[in-house]
Amino acid sequence: MNENDIELSIITDDDNLYYFTGYHDFLHMDFNRPTILLVPKDEQSILITPLLDVLLVPEDTPVDKIETWNDGIGEEWRECLPKIIGKYNKIFFERYKINATVSNYLAEIISGKIMGNITPIIDNIRMIKSDEELQIARHAGEVAMAMMDGAKSVIAHNVPEFEIALAQSEAGTRKAAELLKSHYPNSPNMSPNIHFLAAISSGKDLPKTHHRASTKLVKKGDPIFCCYCGSTNFHRFKLGFDRVFWVEEIQQKEQIKAFEVAVKSQKAALDVLGPGVTAEEVHAAYADTVQSEGYPYPTFRCGRGTGFSFLEEPQLVVGNKTILQPGMVFAVDGGASAKDFRSQVGDSFIITKDGHEQITHHSKAIEDLIIN
Repeated sequence: MNENDIELSIITDDDNLYYFTGYHDFLHMDFNRPTILLVPKDEQSILITPLLDVLLVPEDTPVDKIETWNDGIGEEWRECLPKIIGKYNKIFFERYKINATVSNYLAEIISGKIMGNITPIIDNIRMIKSDEELQIARHAGEVAMAMMDGAKSVIAHNVPEFEIALAQSEAGTRKAAELLKSHYPNSPNMSPNIHFLAAISSGKDLPKTHHRASTKLVKKGDPIFCCYCGSTNFHRFKLGFDRVFWVEEIQQKEQIKAFEVAVKSQKAALDVLGPGVTAEEVHAAYADTVQSEGYPYPTFRCGRGTGFSFLEEPQLVVGNKTILQPGMVFAVDGGASAKDFRSQVGDSFIITKDGHEQITHHSKAIEDLIIN
């Protein structure tokens, strides 16, 4: 804020609030109950939050002052904002992440002042993970791998997709609970439960990228795509991790070629991935490999930064010239498609001073992905 001559920052995004305060799982805008962090350049920071959730604010939160409000009493969360905001002239907020209700009210009371977007500054701060975050990332990798093992344990002919989702959720939850008990005794409010709606597709539905687990029965010979990019969520840290499996056999041989190209394109990206290269260079290595094998230009980016949000900067995509640095965490994918088949393989990595560290592991050999 000093470097950018910002007098007041207003933060409302759930993930940013957690990053800066440790406060999480408040009801927020799904129940029309905003929580707002005000950070003045030279005065006390203030957290405005509903009274019914205030006991969830960590005792060691670095916030200087907490203001609470109650449903229907006075102006609720609006009560103290005008007198605080009125003292400042150069105010930054999360322009594209802020809820419309809060944004519209702020527009009324900030009229005539200099407004700026704090999101690029926060994104830059959050790109490089602390040692504590990197430990959580590694543990998130263990949770993701437990989820994949849980899915594999039930995949079979005539098993419904939702049973696979239940098995992976249970396995991930048990691993998360084990890790929380062993390594995070000071996080009593952190839930181990895997709760994101699982992305699982099978058979001819495989090209439906984010198809959710349904009552459909998987059949012998079906490919099954298991994606953990949303459901791996340990201590609020998200990762990318996915594989394709087959039930007992592969009936369409062109699927083998497409999967092998997916693996090859991910490897091409990983051969580049490391400090000092740009994000778009990683994407280019992946995309060039896919095209060189006779497949069309990929329909999705090579990967993305991950952390306490599902999507963080930088993204591994054409045009992104961010230079990779040690401490960044990425999901890195490879992919290719055949008729009625979409192949994708993805893992998560930490950028190190010498290259990268892989934090999700599972075989990419075809014979290990056929489940008997």
